[in-house]
Amino acid sequence: MARMIVDCAVYRDGRRVEGPEDYSEALAFARAAGGDGFVWIGLFEPTTEELDTVSEEFGLHPLAVEAAVRAHQRPRLQSYRDSLFVALRTIDYHPGGHAVTTGEVMIFLGDGYVMTVRHGGESPLSSLRADLEQHPEILRYGPSAVLHSVCDTVVDHYVDVVASLTSDLDELEADVFAPGRPSSDTASRIYGFKRQLVTVRKATAPLLEPMLGLARGDTPLVRAEALPYLRDVADHLARTNDQVDGMDRLLSDILSANLAQVSVQQNNDMRKISAWAALAAVPTMIAGVYGMNFEHMPELRQPWGYPGVLALMVVVCLVLHRVFKKHDWL
Repeated sequence: MARMIVDCAVYRDGRRVEGPEDYSEALAFARAAGGDGFVWIGLFEPTTEELDTVSEEFGLHPLAVEAAVRAHQRPRLQSYRDSLFVALRTIDYHPGGHAVTTGEVMIFLGDGYVMTVRHGGESPLSSLRADLEQHPEILRYGPSAVLHSVCDTVVDHYVDVVASLTSDLDELEADVFAPGRPSSDTASRIYGFKRQLVTVRKATAPLLEPMLGLARGDTPLVRAEALPYLRDVADHLARTNDQVDGMDRLLSDILSANLAQVSVQQNNDMRKISAWAALAAVPTMIAGVYGMNFEHMPELRQPWGYPGVLALMVVVCLVLHRVFKKHDWL
């Protein structure tokens, strides 16, 4: 059981206080304190048996518990009779490897408690508790303050990831439209980038409606003082979604432009091949005609016949070369 519990603490008036280490005793201690006392439990990848034990103490809904254990949930908000369940996806971007990785955070909020369940190796929430404990004026608003801080941290990290993706997209766009022949791997790079955007969109787009629901105060478990801050988070998320949509459209345009570039380059190559083939075909045709074993042929017995034919080949080739060069075929 201790393996999954990252931290368990009781807070009163926004400050961490000495309390029982056992989560069930900590909850009773926080409720007995009354007022703004609450317990905050952080869990990491609990098993079904471990979370079932905790859910019995906190009265969590079985469907929410199942979702928290299985993970791979779509971002959503679910209100139950005496608890609130919020699922979010965290994302992280590694510019060197051009890969977006995801994790998940589930939040259970109820009377006198808030529980965060985390899945995934990396998370922007690793230092959140320590940061919040430096601001008791925020923590004194109880579980609603923790809910807002988790959502705000996750969405702020979305903003950072999208900013990094935008920078890399600008570099990709510059490479695509750089002078010279189109790179052979450009299309695969664009497709790979679109795949990363799909991963980001799966985290950000479905979260907007739950955040708007929280900002509207659809659940009485969220304090009214937190609503303006949750509306700010929803606004940041909406702008992030707009940026992701804009990048996706830009990538589609870049891919279309790259395919057009490749098509134009192929046409240029075919024109050059055709021009050189024509230059080779004319002397071949002339040599083929004069190479036929006929007895009666013009200029066959003339002393200038051989050099004349060679001169004709050169003249025709020069004329064709000039014509092709003038029309940019060579």
